Amino acid sequence: MQPTPTAQSRTPGARLTMFTLVHLDTPPPESLKSQILQMVVDYLSDISPVSLTPSNPLYQLYQYVIGYEMHLYLQAMDSDRDTSAHLILALDDLDPSQVLGFALYLPAKDDPEACTLAYMAVHTKQRRHGIARAMLQQMISRHPHAELACVASKVTTFEAMGFQVLAAQGPQVLMNTRSHRSDGLVAVQDLAPIFHSKDVQQIHAYLVKQHGKRAMSDAEKQRDRLLDQMAQQAQALVRERLIVH
Repeated sequence: MQPTPTAQSRTPGARLTMFTLVHLDTPPPESLKSQILQMVVDYLSDISPVSLTPSNPLYQLYQYVIGYEMHLYLQAMDSDRDTSAHLILALDDLDPSQVLGFALYLPAKDDPEACTLAYMAVHTKQRRHGIARAMLQQMISRHPHAELACVASKVTTFEAMGFQVLAAQGPQVLMNTRSHRSDGLVAVQDLAPIFHSKDVQQIHAYLVKQHGKRAMSDAEKQRDRLLDQMAQQAQALVRERLIVH
């Protein structure tokens, strides 16, 4: 682990939040890994490109998929590949065994300055304390040509952290610290094998049995409408930003 100096912030009426950032290029200890995986599942609506809400019957299925995807990223950190994921953790200074937030990013092959943020989350009660900004700053200090994708509603937040809009990418907006993308390749997990796995098929069969075929069909249509709406919002925002700039 490579700790950085403690960061802190104060929100009126709240206790002083103090945390230390730790950078990992090997898998985290099991106690920390379990917290990261729990955050990924809990904050699916915030961090997934498919921003489903718990009211959608497909929510449980996507929770499993994103959790398993994160498990594979963390597992692959044990390999010798220079493109394996890296992890930044924000640990509570009062209890360093507690993860307040994490950022998982992928270094680019053949471009040591570049990386792509895969996932980032901060505990709900710890937000607006500068944790996300501090994690991104540490990532950018190592890889100044950084890229991420987010929903349209979060663009202004990342613009305030030094990112600029490049293009629409499906339901998300592609952003970068520079005005162009890197030519370096990143090792993104292929989700197709997960969706076609026996476990996911069993989860889907369970959900069909629980909710019925009609409800599951409606859930899929609702998901597709949501993705179309998000894609339209992303395209509209990109057009607006490119006209302004």
